[in-house]
Amino acid sequence: MLEQRSGRQTPDLATRSRGRMTGLLLGLLLSVGLLVAATLLSVAIGSAMLPLDVVWRAFTAPDGSVSQITVTSARVDRTLLAIVTGLALGVAGALIQALTRNPLADPGILGVNAGAGFAVVLAVAFLGVTSIEQYLPFAFLGALAAAALVYLVASGGRGVPTPLRLTLVGVALGAVLTGLTQTLALIDVNTFDRMRFWGAGTVADRPAGTLGTILPFVLVGLLLAALSARGLNAIALGDDLAKSLGAKVTFTRPVVVIAVTLLCGAATAAVGPIVFVGLMVPHAVRWLTGPDWRWILAFSAVLAPVLMLVSDVLGRLIVLPAELQVGIVTALIGAPVLIVLVRRQEVSGV
Repeated sequence: MLEQRSGRQTPDLATRSRGRMTGLLLGLLLSVGLLVAATLLSVAIGSAMLPLDVVWRAFTAPDGSVSQITVTSARVDRTLLAIVTGLALGVAGALIQALTRNPLADPGILGVNAGAGFAVVLAVAFLGVTSIEQYLPFAFLGALAAAALVYLVASGGRGVPTPLRLTLVGVALGAVLTGLTQTLALIDVNTFDRMRFWGAGTVADRPAGTLGTILPFVLVGLLLAALSARGLNAIALGDDLAKSLGAKVTFTRPVVVIAVTLLCGAATAAVGPIVFVGLMVPHAVRWLTGPDWRWILAFSAVLAPVLMLVSDVLGRLIVLPAELQVGIVTALIGAPVLIVLVRRQEVSGV
C-alpha cells in the first residue's frame, strides 16, 4: 500500500508553475495581437471609410493623395496618442489600486484629474488661454500640484501616508476642485465653451507635438512603475507583513505616487479626463492574472490602449458623420462591464 501511494503521480509544483507562466505569456501575446488589430482598425476607420489597400499603400507607396495624407497624418497621430494615453491610464490605475489595496480605486483618486481641470479653467478664465496648445502645461502643472497636496496632507508630517488617508484626502480634494471648476465654468460661459471638448476627453484634433510633449513624462512614469512592481506584491499583504518580508514600504509608496502622477497627469493634460480606463482594465485583468501585480501591470499596459482605440473607433461610427468623444464612449462601455465584474465575488478583493 505504501509503495502504491508513493508511486502515485502527484502534481508537481514546478510543472504547474511553468504551465501557469506559459499560459500568462500566451495571454499576453494574445493581448498584443488585439492591440495590433485595434491599431489597424483605428487607422482604417473614420468619417471617410478607406479600403485596406489604400491604407497599406499610404505607408508602402505614398503618392500624396488626400486619402493617404488623412491616414499618415491625422489618423496615425490620433492612434498613437490613444495608445500612449491608454497605456498611461491603465498602468496608473493598476498602481493606485495596488497602493490603496482597493480594487475599485481610480487614478483620479489622487486628485490628478480634478487638479488638471481646475488649472485649465483658471488659465482660460484669468490668463486668456484660448488654444489647445496652451492647455497642456497648465493641465500638467495642476495635476502635479493636486497630487503633491494630497500626499502632503495625507502624510500629516508623520512620514508615509496610509492607503486610507490617501483615499480620503484625495476624494475630498477632488470634490472641492471639481466644484470650483464647475463654478468658474458656469460663471463664464466662454470658459465653459472653450474647454468643453477637452473636459469630455478626446484624442481628436490634438495640437501637433502633443504626443512628443507628454511622452518623456510617460516613459519616466513607466520606469518608476517597473521599479516598484516587485514591492507592490508585498504591500498588498499589509505594511507590517511587507516590512517583515524586507519590502521597502517607505520607498515604494512615494515612488508609486510619483509614477501615478506622471502617468495620469500627462494623459489628462493631453486628452482630458478619461474615466473608467484606469478603473476597469486593471480590475478585469486581475481576474485573468491573479494577484501578482507584475503581471497585472503588464496586461494593463497592453489592454488599456485596446479599450481606448476601440472606444475611439466606436465614437467615430455611432454618430456618423459626426464623432463622439472617446471619454464618453469609455464611460458607456466601462459602466456595465464594471458592474458585472464587481458582482463577481472572486475578483472583488485584492
